[in-house]
Amino acid sequence: MSSGITTSGEKKLKLFSGRAHPELAKEVAAALGTELVPTKALDFANGEIYVRFLESARGADCFVMQSHTAPINQWIMEQLIMIDALKRASARSITAILPFYGYARQDKKHLGREPISARLIADLLAQAGADRLMAVDLHTAQIQGFFAGPVDHLFALPLLCDYIGEKVDRSKLTVVSPDAGRVKVADQWCDRLDAPLAIIHKRRDMSQANTILSAEVVGDVQDRVCVLVDDMIDTAGTICAAADALFENGAADVIVAATHGVLSGPAADRLKNSRVSEFVFTNTLPTPAALQLDKVTTLSIAPSIAAAIREVFEEGSVTSLFQGVH
Repeated sequence: MSSGITTSGEKKLKLFSGRAHPELAKEVAAALGTELVPTKALDFANGEIYVRFLESARGADCFVMQSHTAPINQWIMEQLIMIDALKRASARSITAILPFYGYARQDKKHLGREPISARLIADLLAQAGADRLMAVDLHTAQIQGFFAGPVDHLFALPLLCDYIGEKVDRSKLTVVSPDAGRVKVADQWCDRLDAPLAIIHKRRDMSQANTILSAEVVGDVQDRVCVLVDDMIDTAGTICAAADALFENGAADVIVAATHGVLSGPAADRLKNSRVSEFVFTNTLPTPAALQLDKVTTLSIAPSIAAAIREVFEEGSVTSLFQGVH
């Protein structure tokens, strides 16, 4: 296979990957029937990043994949440098693919003198030279408005939902939103699985990240198999507290399904010690070695990203890939 796809009209597609999550990029390339463009990337002694592509990008539609995993600031900077290199190499177009969009939780001000860092990331990508963004399950849909060009918002819901639907007796299933902000997404799960909805009402401690003061269950979960649905799991403290609240209210079992397994800090111990029977993630982020457990299932988002890339390249419809999800 060559590193690139060329149409009969001589349009060229080239796929590039940073060093944050090369396994996912290779899966996407395989699904497209191509290879990643060979790239030289290294760190200088003082931490500066150097990138050079080992074949021409002139006149090509370039897709630059980088998932913003830890160390997040390094990988964001590397993606910006890659985009800048392609702009200076006369790329026809540049699409920044962010399977996980860093700083997405900082999408609005809660208190005075706070930044809106999700907007800053969009501005940096645009300034570097990105014409288009592609991301999977943004923390909030409003982030699409932070970027002046086209934004393709991909969804993991069909992948996760179909997996759960085949695994669990749907007559015993209740979909649970872990907070008020996820109710719309949980509703879509309910429609797809023909299941009732329950909600966890959380009171957060705004002075501390990843901390909740209390959690109450709204809805009937007695003797039900509950699937807690969320966009990301970071330290796993809030999701495990939500699962405990479900068990305290009589749930027979709890499964957690989330697009992004951030899994920072104490997450490994919390997942291991949780009564949750299974945690289901996609591979938008690499799974830490400490969390390659029997109760952790990882589904590949690569086919969805590859299909979206092909639709963009062929000037088709990305929306058509996710009918009924928005």
